[in-house]
Amino acid sequence: MIQLDGVTKIYPARGGRKVVLDDVNFVLERGQKIGILGPNGAGKSTLIRLLAGVEQPTSGAIRRHMSLSWPLAFGGAFQSSLTGLDNLRFISRVYGCDESKMRAFVDEFSGLGRYLREPIKVYSSGMRARLAFALSIAVEFDCFLIDEVIAVGDQQFQERCREELFVKRGDRSMILVSHDPNLIRQHCTLAAVLNAGKLTVCDSVDEAWARYCGQPVKETAAGDGADTTTQPGE
Repeated sequence: MIQLDGVTKIYPARGGRKVVLDDVNFVLERGQKIGILGPNGAGKSTLIRLLAGVEQPTSGAIRRHMSLSWPLAFGGAFQSSLTGLDNLRFISRVYGCDESKMRAFVDEFSGLGRYLREPIKVYSSGMRARLAFALSIAVEFDCFLIDEVIAVGDQQFQERCREELFVKRGDRSMILVSHDPNLIRQHCTLAAVLNAGKLTVCDSVDEAWARYCGQPVKETAAGDGADTTTQPGE
Protein backbone atom coordinates (compact mmCIF):
# COMPACT_ATOMS: atom_id res chain seq x y z
CA MET A 1 0.00 0.00 0.00
CA ILE A 2 1.05 3.59 -0.68
CA GLN A 3 -0.64 6.26 1.42
CA LEU A 4 -0.45 10.05 1.12
CA ASP A 5 -1.70 11.98 4.16
CA GLY A 6 -2.06 15.73 3.80
CA VAL A 7 0.90 16.07 1.44
CA THR A 8 1.70 19.69 0.65
CA LYS A 9 4.61 20.98 -1.42
CA ILE A 10 5.57 24.65 -1.42
CA TYR A 11 8.40 26.24 -3.38
CA PRO A 12 9.85 29.70 -2.71
CA ALA A 13 8.98 32.14 -5.47
CA ARG A 14 9.65 35.75 -6.27
CA GLY A 15 7.38 37.85 -4.13
CA GLY A 16 6.15 34.97 -1.99
CA ARG A 17 5.70 31.24 -2.30
CA LYS A 18 4.10 28.83 -4.74
CA VAL A 19 1.86 26.05 -3.45
CA VAL A 20 2.25 23.21 -5.98
CA LEU A 21 0.49 20.45 -4.01
CA ASP A 22 -2.15 21.33 -1.44
CA ASP A 23 -3.23 18.74 1.14
CA VAL A 24 -3.15 15.72 -1.20
CA ASN A 25 -4.61 12.49 0.17
CA PHE A 26 -5.01 9.08 -1.46
CA VAL A 27 -4.34 5.39 -0.95
CA LEU A 28 -3.11 2.96 -3.59
CA GLU A 29 -3.43 -0.71 -2.77
CA ARG A 30 -1.13 -3.41 -4.09
CA GLY A 31 -1.99 -4.22 -7.71
CA GLN A 32 -4.05 -1.06 -8.29
CA LYS A 33 -3.19 1.31 -11.11
CA ILE A 34 -4.12 4.99 -10.99
CA GLY A 35 -3.98 7.38 -13.91
CA ILE A 36 -3.59 11.08 -13.12
CA LEU A 37 -4.76 13.76 -15.54
CA GLY A 38 -3.95 17.43 -15.18
CA PRO A 39 -2.98 20.54 -17.11
CA ASN A 40 0.63 21.61 -17.48
CA GLY A 41 1.91 23.09 -14.25
CA ALA A 42 -0.68 21.32 -12.12
CA GLY A 43 1.98 19.53 -10.05
CA LYS A 44 1.91 16.07 -11.64
CA SER A 45 5.65 15.70 -12.05
CA THR A 46 6.20 17.13 -8.57
CA LEU A 47 3.88 14.47 -7.16
CA ILE A 48 5.84 11.75 -8.97
CA ARG A 49 9.14 13.10 -7.60
CA LEU A 50 7.76 13.14 -4.07
CA LEU A 51 6.51 9.57 -4.37
CA ALA A 52 9.93 8.49 -5.65
CA GLY A 53 11.69 10.24 -2.79
CA VAL A 54 13.59 12.55 -5.13
CA GLU A 55 12.09 15.45 -3.16
CA GLN A 56 10.44 15.68 0.24
CA PRO A 57 7.03 17.21 1.01
CA THR A 58 6.86 20.52 2.83
CA SER A 59 4.29 18.95 5.14
CA GLY A 60 2.28 15.74 5.37
CA ALA A 61 3.49 12.17 5.08
CA ILE A 62 4.03 9.54 2.40
CA ARG A 63 3.89 5.97 3.68
CA ARG A 64 5.37 3.34 1.38
CA HIS A 65 4.54 -0.26 2.20
CA MET A 66 5.79 -1.55 -1.15
CA SER A 67 8.81 -0.72 -3.28
CA LEU A 68 8.49 2.15 -5.76
CA SER A 69 10.53 2.72 -8.87
CA TRP A 70 12.14 6.04 -9.61
CA PRO A 71 10.22 7.91 -12.37
CA LEU A 72 10.66 5.81 -15.49
CA ALA A 73 13.28 7.27 -17.84
CA PHE A 74 14.48 9.64 -15.09
CA GLY A 75 18.25 9.86 -15.39
CA GLY A 76 18.81 12.73 -13.01
CA ALA A 77 20.51 10.49 -10.44
CA PHE A 78 23.14 9.14 -12.85
CA GLN A 79 26.78 9.90 -12.08
CA SER A 80 27.65 11.46 -15.43
CA SER A 81 31.41 10.99 -15.18
CA LEU A 82 30.93 7.21 -14.86
CA THR A 83 29.99 4.88 -17.69
CA GLY A 84 26.51 3.47 -18.17
CA LEU A 85 27.89 0.12 -17.04
CA ASP A 86 29.35 1.63 -13.85
CA ASN A 87 25.98 3.20 -13.05
CA LEU A 88 24.34 -0.17 -13.68
CA ARG A 89 26.74 -1.87 -11.24
CA PHE A 90 25.96 0.73 -8.58
CA ILE A 91 22.18 0.32 -8.97
CA SER A 92 22.43 -3.48 -8.91
CA ARG A 93 24.24 -3.28 -5.56
CA VAL A 94 21.82 -0.75 -4.06
CA TYR A 95 18.79 -2.91 -4.94
CA GLY A 96 20.45 -6.28 -4.37
CA CYS A 97 20.04 -7.43 -7.99
CA ASP A 98 22.11 -9.99 -9.88
CA GLU A 99 24.54 -7.78 -11.80
CA SER A 100 25.10 -10.20 -14.67
CA LYS A 101 21.37 -10.67 -15.28
CA MET A 102 20.72 -6.93 -15.08
CA ARG A 103 23.58 -6.23 -17.47
CA ALA A 104 22.31 -8.77 -20.01
CA PHE A 105 18.78 -7.34 -19.86
CA VAL A 106 19.84 -3.69 -20.09
CA ASP A 107 22.32 -4.38 -22.88
CA GLU A 108 19.67 -6.12 -24.99
CA PHE A 109 16.73 -3.86 -24.14
CA SER A 110 18.36 -0.43 -24.34
CA GLY A 111 20.19 -1.11 -27.60
CA LEU A 112 23.03 1.19 -26.50
CA GLY A 113 25.75 -1.26 -27.54
CA ARG A 114 29.26 0.08 -26.99
CA TYR A 115 27.90 3.25 -25.40
CA LEU A 116 27.25 1.31 -22.19
CA ARG A 117 31.01 1.56 -21.72
CA GLU A 118 31.07 5.32 -22.38
CA PRO A 119 30.59 8.05 -19.74
CA ILE A 120 26.99 9.18 -19.28
CA LYS A 121 28.05 12.76 -20.02
CA VAL A 122 28.51 11.91 -23.72
CA TYR A 123 24.96 10.48 -23.99
CA SER A 124 22.18 12.31 -25.76
CA SER A 125 18.99 12.91 -23.76
CA GLY A 126 17.35 10.04 -25.64
CA MET A 127 20.18 7.65 -24.77
CA ARG A 128 19.95 8.62 -21.10
CA ALA A 129 16.21 7.99 -21.17
CA ARG A 130 16.64 4.57 -22.80
CA LEU A 131 19.21 3.54 -20.21
CA ALA A 132 17.07 4.86 -17.34
CA PHE A 133 13.97 3.06 -18.62
CA ALA A 134 15.87 -0.22 -19.08
CA LEU A 135 17.35 0.02 -15.57
CA SER A 136 13.92 0.87 -14.10
CA ILE A 137 12.28 -2.28 -15.38
CA ALA A 138 15.36 -4.42 -14.72
CA VAL A 139 14.58 -3.97 -11.01
CA GLU A 140 11.40 -5.81 -10.01
CA PHE A 141 9.57 -3.02 -8.18
CA ASP A 142 6.11 -3.47 -6.65
CA CYS A 143 4.93 -0.13 -8.07
CA PHE A 144 6.09 1.78 -11.13
CA LEU A 145 5.98 5.58 -11.45
CA ILE A 146 5.27 6.61 -15.03
CA ASP A 147 5.51 10.26 -16.06
CA GLU A 148 4.60 10.38 -19.78
CA VAL A 149 7.54 8.04 -20.43
CA ILE A 150 5.92 5.99 -23.20
CA ALA A 151 7.18 8.55 -25.72
CA VAL A 152 10.81 7.49 -25.16
CA GLY A 153 12.66 6.38 -28.30
CA ASP A 154 11.30 5.32 -31.66
CA GLN A 155 8.06 3.46 -32.33
CA GLN A 156 9.64 0.03 -31.99
CA PHE A 157 11.23 0.92 -28.64
CA GLN A 158 7.93 2.35 -27.38
CA GLU A 159 6.15 -0.91 -28.24
CA ARG A 160 8.79 -2.87 -26.34
CA CYS A 161 8.33 -0.55 -23.36
CA ARG A 162 4.57 -1.16 -23.37
CA GLU A 163 5.08 -4.92 -23.57
CA GLU A 164 7.54 -5.01 -20.67
CA LEU A 165 5.57 -2.62 -18.50
CA PHE A 166 1.88 -3.26 -19.12
CA VAL A 167 1.90 -6.92 -20.16
CA LYS A 168 4.79 -8.66 -18.42
CA ARG A 169 4.34 -6.56 -15.27
CA GLY A 170 0.58 -6.25 -15.45
CA ASP A 171 0.20 -7.45 -11.85
CA ARG A 172 2.16 -4.50 -10.43
CA SER A 173 0.81 -1.25 -9.07
CA MET A 174 1.29 1.83 -11.23
CA ILE A 175 0.92 5.58 -10.92
CA LEU A 176 0.66 6.93 -14.44
CA VAL A 177 0.68 10.64 -15.30
CA SER A 178 -0.64 11.34 -18.79
CA HIS A 179 -2.60 13.74 -20.96
CA ASP A 180 -4.04 10.75 -22.84
CA PRO A 181 -7.36 9.45 -21.42
CA ASN A 182 -7.24 6.41 -23.72
CA LEU A 183 -3.92 5.31 -22.20
CA ILE A 184 -5.37 5.66 -18.71
CA ARG A 185 -8.60 3.89 -19.71
CA GLN A 186 -6.61 1.01 -21.20
CA HIS A 187 -4.17 0.44 -18.35
CA CYS A 188 -5.58 1.88 -15.12
CA THR A 189 -8.19 0.78 -12.58
CA LEU A 190 -8.52 4.25 -11.02
CA ALA A 191 -8.45 7.79 -12.41
CA ALA A 192 -7.84 11.15 -10.79
CA VAL A 193 -7.45 14.81 -11.72
CA LEU A 194 -4.76 17.08 -10.31
CA ASN A 195 -5.51 20.77 -10.70
CA ALA A 196 -4.41 23.82 -8.74
CA GLY A 197 -2.63 21.53 -6.30
CA LYS A 198 -5.76 19.53 -5.43
CA LEU A 199 -6.18 15.84 -6.28
CA THR A 200 -9.67 14.49 -6.99
CA VAL A 201 -10.04 10.70 -7.30
CA CYS A 202 -12.95 9.92 -9.66
CA ASP A 203 -15.30 6.99 -10.11
CA SER A 204 -14.34 6.55 -13.77
CA VAL A 205 -11.96 7.76 -16.47
CA ASP A 206 -14.90 9.51 -18.16
CA GLU A 207 -15.59 11.52 -15.02
CA ALA A 208 -11.90 12.35 -14.66
CA TRP A 209 -11.73 13.44 -18.31
CA ALA A 210 -14.79 15.66 -17.88
CA ARG A 211 -13.24 17.31 -14.84
CA TYR A 212 -9.95 17.71 -16.67
CA CYS A 213 -11.71 19.40 -19.60
CA GLY A 214 -13.76 21.62 -17.30
CA GLN A 215 -17.05 20.07 -18.35
CA PRO A 216 -20.07 19.53 -16.06
CA VAL A 217 -19.92 16.21 -14.21
CA LYS A 218 -23.11 14.17 -13.82
CA GLU A 219 -23.46 12.59 -10.43
CA THR A 220 -26.16 10.51 -8.74
CA ALA A 221 -27.85 12.01 -5.71
CA ALA A 222 -27.64 9.74 -2.68
CA GLY A 223 -30.84 8.05 -1.66
CA ASP A 224 -33.16 8.72 -4.60
CA GLY A 225 -31.16 7.71 -7.70
CA ALA A 226 -31.84 11.08 -9.34
CA ASP A 227 -29.22 12.58 -11.61
CA THR A 228 -27.75 15.91 -10.62
CA THR A 229 -25.19 17.96 -12.48
CA THR A 230 -22.34 19.69 -10.69
CA GLN A 231 -19.45 21.72 -11.95
CA PRO A 232 -15.93 20.32 -11.45
CA GLY A 233 -14.50 21.22 -8.08
CA GLU A 234 -17.86 21.81 -6.35
